[in-house]
Amino acid sequence: MTRALAPPSDRQVFELRFAPEPIHIDGNSHVNNVVYLAWAQELAIAHWSAVASAEDQARWGWVVLRHEVDYRRPLLLGQTALGRTWVDDAPEGPRFARFCRIDAPDGSMCAQVRTVWCLVDPASGRPQRVPPRMVEMFA
Repeated sequence: MTRALAPPSDRQVFELRFAPEPIHIDGNSHVNNVVYLAWAQELAIAHWSAVASAEDQARWGWVVLRHEVDYRRPLLLGQTALGRTWVDDAPEGPRFARFCRIDAPDGSMCAQVRTVWCLVDPASGRPQRVPPRMVEMFA
């Protein structure tokens, strides 16, 4: 990724706020890059929990296949970040791309993440094709 991600107007966007804690601050006095990745995963899981019924959550699970992260600017202790996430408009079989953007209080991007998640049957661990109704849940 090279250009800044922005949620498309036709996609559902899920938001969470993150307040860095002292443990998140690295030797450069800002939020460590690994924390952004953890926040992106937290966003994705919270989004799924918010839109999926208990039945759907029991029927399906997700595993990450790939993370691609761009770090743009530091976030400092005492600043609150806004994390936003949305999914791609179409899955590829069992794979569904998800996008996350984490912004500083002034709206400037700190990090953006593109992740590829794979839908699985929790009992077998086997990939499952993303059903059309699931695409509608995130639209």
